[in-house]
Amino acid sequence: MTTAFRSPSTPPSPEPPEQSVIYARGLKKTYGNLEAIKGIDLSVQRGEVFGLIGPDGAGKTSTFHILGGVMEPSGGEVRVIGKTPREARLGIGYLTQQFSLFLDMSIEENMRYVAGLREVPEDQFKERKEKSLKQMNLYQFRDRLAGQLSGGMKQKLALCCALIARPTVLLLDEPTTGVDPVSRREFWDLLAEVAADGVTIAVATPYLDEAERCGRVALMYEGTIYQLGTVSELKQNLHLSRLEVRSGKILSLENELVAALKENRPKIADVQTFGDRLDVLVPQLEEGEHLVRDIAGRFKLDDITIVREEPTLENVFVTSLKHSGDEENYMPFAFTKKQLGALGASAIKAERVTKIFGTFHAVEEVSLDVAYGQVYGLLGANGAGKTTTIKMLCGLLEPTRGQMMLAGQVGALRDPTIRERIGYMSQKFTLYDDLTLFENLQFYCGVYEIPIGQRLDKIKWVLRSAELERQGSMLTAKLPGGWKQRLAFGACVMHEPEILFLDEPTSGVDPLARRDLWTMISDFARHGSAILVTTHFLEEAEHCHELGFMVSGKLVAHGSPSEIKASQPGQIIEIITNDNQRASNLLKKAMDNWRVSIFADRLHVVLDDPAEQLQAVLSMLTDNGLEIRSQRPIPFSLEDSFIGIVQRAGGASEV
Repeated sequence: MTTAFRSPSTPPSPEPPEQSVIYARGLKKTYGNLEAIKGIDLSVQRGEVFGLIGPDGAGKTSTFHILGGVMEPSGGEVRVIGKTPREARLGIGYLTQQFSLFLDMSIEENMRYVAGLREVPEDQFKERKEKSLKQMNLYQFRDRLAGQLSGGMKQKLALCCALIARPTVLLLDEPTTGVDPVSRREFWDLLAEVAADGVTIAVATPYLDEAERCGRVALMYEGTIYQLGTVSELKQNLHLSRLEVRSGKILSLENELVAALKENRPKIADVQTFGDRLDVLVPQLEEGEHLVRDIAGRFKLDDITIVREEPTLENVFVTSLKHSGDEENYMPFAFTKKQLGALGASAIKAERVTKIFGTFHAVEEVSLDVAYGQVYGLLGANGAGKTTTIKMLCGLLEPTRGQMMLAGQVGALRDPTIRERIGYMSQKFTLYDDLTLFENLQFYCGVYEIPIGQRLDKIKWVLRSAELERQGSMLTAKLPGGWKQRLAFGACVMHEPEILFLDEPTSGVDPLARRDLWTMISDFARHGSAILVTTHFLEEAEHCHELGFMVSGKLVAHGSPSEIKASQPGQIIEIITNDNQRASNLLKKAMDNWRVSIFADRLHVVLDDPAEQLQAVLSMLTDNGLEIRSQRPIPFSLEDSFIGIVQRAGGASEV
C-alpha cells in the first residue's frame, strides 16, 4: 500500500526567545557525516504540554539531549528559560528512556539522593517528598527498593525525583514504555496537574493515544519537523475521513479494498485491518462509503455496518510519513509449509488453570480457547498474571491445577515434538548481545532446525523486515530497543510456528514499525497460526479477534474489541471548560478518580447514568465559577473500557 508523502509543512515561526520557555531556531546536530537534526524550529510556552512524536531514529532523543544540556548543538540557536540549556540545567527535570536511578536503594533514598544533588533544603525536601509520593500513590511503598517496583511504579518514582527540585521545565523521553494502561493514565493525569502548576513539559512518545493528551504535537521524521499543531489541527489538515467497516465475512471485502488502493483509485487513501473491522481512509465520505457498499454487495455481505469517524492521530502519522511512490517497508513472509491444524479448531486451551507461588495466587481459575487462525489478546495491568499464564500454556511452568491443551496435546507440553511447532517471544529481549545480528539469526535457524537450504532466505527476510538488511554484522547490543523487538519477532517466526506466543512484542516500537509488525502477525493468523499476544498498547489490541482482560490473576471479561466496548455501562461525556484542571479536581472529589481524565484541552468523564448524573456534574462546575464551553457524548475506546473493567473489578493497585 502506498500513500502520498507530504513535504515538510512550514511550521509557524517560533515565538521570540523572551516569550518562550523552550526556544529553538535552526537547531542542528551532526554525528560525523550523519545529520541527525536538520535545522528545526520550535517554541514551547509556560505550562504547556508539548509532544514530540516520530519513528525510531527521527532525532527525538538528540533533541532532548540538547534541550537538557547533555550535549551541545552543531548549529542554530537554543534557549531554555532564557538561557543556554547548559546554564539552565538546575531548572530542568529530565527523565531519560532508561531508568537511571539506583535499584538497590529505596524510593525515599532515591529521592533524597537526587535532592542532595540538586541542593534542595531539608525542610523543602520533606514537604515535596510527602506531596509527590501521596500524589503518585507511592507513599505506602516509600521503603521499598526501586528494583522491586513494577514498571509503572518505577516511572512514577523517576517523575518524583525529577520534580523534587521544582523544575521550570520537564523533559520526558518515552517515559511510559512498558507501563500498563492504568498506570499510564495515572501518570498523564499527574502530568496535567504539574503543568497546571506552571511547569512546562516536553514529552517524546511512541504511543499516539498519549500524544492526544498534549496541547500541541510536532511530527518529526529524519531530523525534520513535518507538521506541528494541536491534535485537532493535525487531524483536520489530513483532509481525510475514516470509515469503520464491520462484517462477519470481512476477508473478501478487505482483499478487494486493498486491490482498489493498489490501483490508486482516488476514492480510497488507505486500508488498515483490525481484528473485527477495517479502517478505510477516504477523501470524500459519500463516495468512499458508496464504493465500500458496492464492493460488499458483490460478495453479498448483507451484515455490513459502516460508522463514520474522525481520523486518528495514527492515521495522521502514517499518512504523513509515507514516501510518494515508494513501497511499504513490509515484506511478506514466504511460507514453505502447510499448517497442521484446521482453521477454527482449538489450538490453545485452558480450563480453570491456577498457579500458586507459596501463598500467592498468581493465576486463578483461568479458562480460554484460542483457535487456529485467531489472534487472542490477553490484557491486564502489571502483575495481573498474563506472563505467568503464557508460561504455563507453552509448557515453561507447571500449573498448580487445571487442564491445558496445546496443539492437540493434553499434558506433557514440554514434549520436543510440541515445542518445535511453537514460537515464543518473551518480554525480555532473548537474543545474545555479544553476537552480531546475523550470528543470532544463524543460531536460531539451528535451534529451530530450519533446512540449511532455506536459512539464508529466512535470515534475509528478518533483516529486511526489520529494516536492518545492511546491519547484519552489527553487534546486537548496539541496537535501540525498538529494532531489537523487530529482530526478536523475526527470529521467533522463521520456522513458521503453528502456535505463536507474543509477550508485549511491540514495547518501545514506533508506530510505523508497529503497523508492519501487526501486518505480519495478521499474515501468520491467515496462514493458520494460532496467536496469543499480550500488550500494554490498547489501540493495537484492536488488531485481535478476541480479547481477555485479567485482573489479579482472574479473567474478568472477554469478547471481540467491538463487543468489549459495546458492553461498557454508561457513557463518556467530553467536557471543555475554561479551567480543566480545576474542573478535574472538583469532579474527582465527588466521584472515583478513574472516572475523570484530562485530554489536552478537554475532560473525559465516565457516567454510569448520564440522564440522572450529567446535569448534576454540569451544575457542580458552574456553581464553582467554571464556564462550560461544550459537552457531548463520545464512544468508549478500548483503553476506556479496559480501565473501567479493571477499576470496577478492584484490581488497579500495583504492589
